[in-house]
Amino acid sequence: MGTEIERKFLLKPGQWQPTDTGRRMAQGYLSRDPDRTVRVRLVGDEAFMTVKSRRTGITRTEIEFPIALEHARDLLLLCHQPLIDKTRHHVTHEGMLWEVDVFHGANDGLVVAEIELPAEDTPFALPEWVGEEVSHDMRYTNSNLCAVPFSEW
Repeated sequence: MGTEIERKFLLKPGQWQPTDTGRRMAQGYLSRDPDRTVRVRLVGDEAFMTVKSRRTGITRTEIEFPIALEHARDLLLLCHQPLIDKTRHHVTHEGMLWEVDVFHGANDGLVVAEIELPAEDTPFALPEWVGEEVSHDMRYTNSNLCAVPFSEW
C-alpha cells in the first residue's frame, strides 16, 4: 500500500505568481467518509481513482490507479457536488517539489501549496511565498471543500 505524508500551506497574498500554465483538473468524491475517501480525478486525457484512509497526523494510506476516461466521466456524475475544479502548478524549491493548487468555481479565491514528504520529520525549506500552515485544518481538505466550499466560509 502507498503512503501519503503531506503538509499544506496557504500562500502569502501577492507573493506567488505561476511560471507555468499548470494542469486543470476536475475531481469528485464518491465517499467523503473520514475513514475512507474515494476520489475520481480527470486531468486532460488521464483519469484516476484514489482511495485514502483516515489521517494519523499528516500521514495516511493512499492507493491510486488509472481508470478509463469514459469511466471517470460517468463516475464524476455520481460524485458529491460541487466538483473540485482547480489548476495545479508544480514548483521546485531547494530540491523539493511543491504543488500549488489554484481553485476555481465554488472555491474560487483559494490557493494552497502542498509538499509531500518521505517521512513526517523530513526537513524542508519554506519558499518565501508560503504563509500559514493548514495541514491540520480539515476545512482545507479537498473532500471538505466539496462539502463546504471556500465561498461559503
